[in-house]
Amino acid sequence: MDIVSRINSRLAHLRPSEQKVARFILDDLTFAASAPINELADKAGVSHASITRLARALECTNVRQLKMLLAQSAAVGERFISNKPVERQDIPAIYQAIHEILDLNAGLISDSDLQSASQVVTQADHVLIFGVGGGSTVMAQECHNRLFRLEVKSNAYSDPMLMRMTASTVNKDDVLICLSLSGVSPDVQSAAQIGQEYGAHVVAICPDGPLAKVADVHLPIQTREADYIFNPSASRYVMLAAIDMLASEVAVKNQRKSREKLRRLKHHLDEHRKGSERLPLGD
Repeated sequence: MDIVSRINSRLAHLRPSEQKVARFILDDLTFAASAPINELADKAGVSHASITRLARALECTNVRQLKMLLAQSAAVGERFISNKPVERQDIPAIYQAIHEILDLNAGLISDSDLQSASQVVTQADHVLIFGVGGGSTVMAQECHNRLFRLEVKSNAYSDPMLMRMTASTVNKDDVLICLSLSGVSPDVQSAAQIGQEYGAHVVAICPDGPLAKVADVHLPIQTREADYIFNPSASRYVMLAAIDMLASEVAVKNQRKSREKLRRLKHHLDEHRKGSERLPLGD
């Protein structure tokens, strides 16, 4: 259990002096993590011994370990810890956040990199799409949804063991599309390196970082963490846009075959839905 949760869960069972310093710590993690013990004791209005007892009550080896754990929690950011009431954002602000992150990324992917990525995907025997976590798992499925209709044989994987297993079965004409909103995804990176051992090309859609460095083709995205933590990250729209750009290029390069597959798909959907011919194409 992280130290903030540990303090909150045990607060009611602490001695009064320990409760006093515990509440002081929760109010200012950054100060508590960096201040000398005598200064912390003075600010909290307790004795040195109370801080030592608190450390033991929280199952820390000593005050030094307590301060180290506090520093780790403080690094997460004040906006995740503060108990101050926060006003809800209105609907236009959500649209604005999406608009701003898309503007930030406009032009970030070069045409040459997009052409390179679409070329290897179009020519691939099989495309494996990897992404783990909440956002990238969904985006891996969406990437598969874009590609299967374009005469591209693809499968999406989000289980780390399955990614390693499937990566070990690739051939030199296969392609791995690796997705990460952070650019730091050890499971995806490991699977990419396994695939490269057997000659597969790696296309990464992610920010600059460890995953980008192992890719043969990198389609860069830039994310931005907002101070308002209660909205889902708008950065996932950037990855969606990058996937759409890649799929559009693949469709054009493979247009004779993709047009026929899209026609079949549209025919059977319209037959099933009995609706307007302008309904979305299977979305």
